[in-house]
Amino acid sequence: MNTNKNKYINAYVGGFLMGLLIIIAYYFAGEGLGSSGGYRDVAIGIIDKVSPAYAKANSFVAPHVSGEEGPMQTWLVFELLGVIFGAIISAAIFGRLKFMVGKAPHITNKKRLYLALAGGILWGIGTQLGRGCTSGLVLSGMAVNSLSGYIGLVAIFGFGFIFAYFFKRLWIKKN
Repeated sequence: MNTNKNKYINAYVGGFLMGLLIIIAYYFAGEGLGSSGGYRDVAIGIIDKVSPAYAKANSFVAPHVSGEEGPMQTWLVFELLGVIFGAIISAAIFGRLKFMVGKAPHITNKKRLYLALAGGILWGIGTQLGRGCTSGLVLSGMAVNSLSGYIGLVAIFGFGFIFAYFFKRLWIKKN
């Protein structure tokens, strides 16, 4: 573990830069940041490649494949690619590029990966039912001074603290 704190960005600077990025996104793309739309577009692009007839007949998928540009050409897909490759480049620059499974000591790698997959699937379903992800709600909602963004922030962190209290024993096991 690298203990040189000078190599890490200050959280306040990071928050300020995130705010500027959201303003730029609104200016150029007309919408805020979030990740669920990009994952949706990738899934729809795969569905369209595997079964174009099904994609055009499905009421959820069809509006995304009917235009001139395919779903894989949306700016959200490129945002995801930027996040993935940006993380890899950042990890390489700061000497943290290695494969590891972050988990509690008493959980096996296999169990942790299955739990991560299950959580990812539930996240994907929830973001589509809720019309977006929590980061999009809070960051983009607060950027336009929307009451729902502030309510979302309180709800997300409030429930996060409550659930963390009850679920921390799954992560940290006392002897």
